[in-house]
Amino acid sequence: MQLITYYQNEFLAFMKEHFVEREPKNLYDPIHYILNVGGKRLRPTLTMLSADIFGEDYHKALYAALAVEIFHNFSLVHDDIMDEASLRRGQPTVHTKWNLNTGILSGDTMLILAYQYFEQYEPNIFQELAKIFSKTAIEVCEGQQYDVDFEKEVQVSTDQYLKMIAYKTAVLIGAALKMGAIIAQTTEENKQQIYDFGLALGIAYQLQDDYLDTFGDVSFGKKIGGDILQNKKTLLYLKALEKGTPVQKQELYTLYTTQPKDEAEKITRVTELFVITQSHTYLREQVEIYTLKAFTILDALDVPNEKKEILKEFGKNLMNRTI
Repeated sequence: MQLITYYQNEFLAFMKEHFVEREPKNLYDPIHYILNVGGKRLRPTLTMLSADIFGEDYHKALYAALAVEIFHNFSLVHDDIMDEASLRRGQPTVHTKWNLNTGILSGDTMLILAYQYFEQYEPNIFQELAKIFSKTAIEVCEGQQYDVDFEKEVQVSTDQYLKMIAYKTAVLIGAALKMGAIIAQTTEENKQQIYDFGLALGIAYQLQDDYLDTFGDVSFGKKIGGDILQNKKTLLYLKALEKGTPVQKQELYTLYTTQPKDEAEKITRVTELFVITQSHTYLREQVEIYTLKAFTILDALDVPNEKKEILKEFGKNLMNRTI
């Protein structure tokens, strides 16, 4: 993972150099804040890595990588507002540290800034980058709306849930990889396959995130059990409803549709039901299935094996994380 760490450090240096302070401070300070409170820099690293894998100097992918990172953080700022979240990466969310209006306006500015960075590329590459970016941005918004809708719906199918996380999370990972391929001007087959690899890996990543939200390390920086308190119908919940006894199903349904007297007690009991019904085991199996699917797609990629191994190692480390 030394190469990944190197790319992460290179990206952070580039972001610090190119994203300078601007006026008005109440608009741009929140943007600097969210971009500097941590995070794995997964998506921009993948853009740089993809360009490298397809034979291009990774430095040429840095502007697109910055666009991807800014867009990702824009979505987090607005998601936190919609979820009424108080913490992001262990720090106060933008709308909590400042106010709701600032969160909305700074987030909107980030979306526009992300587009601007594509202007650094020649017209044919700019056009292709803008096309995948626009498509992805719309899908991310659609995924967020599905997520909001599912909180109020009684019945949500596994297929519906997988589509939601594909749009909300996985498409941006796929797009980040495809942008690197576009900058490298590789074949259309390679561009599609690296996107498909990212899509499968992104679904595995989000499923892993769902698992860690309930069963992860408290040092994760997010409140453990946040999905439970927000009544999010993750695969943990959907599978527990499917596999539970009638009594367990009714209890779980009641816990998700009534205001709890004690939030900690709700988290504890729902977690117990996930374990009793073995839905947590099912979720771990799905993480493995989608990770293996990503690696199968990777095998068909027209690049040297040593390049494939870099992506495989990255995927394995991503899926084995505990926070």
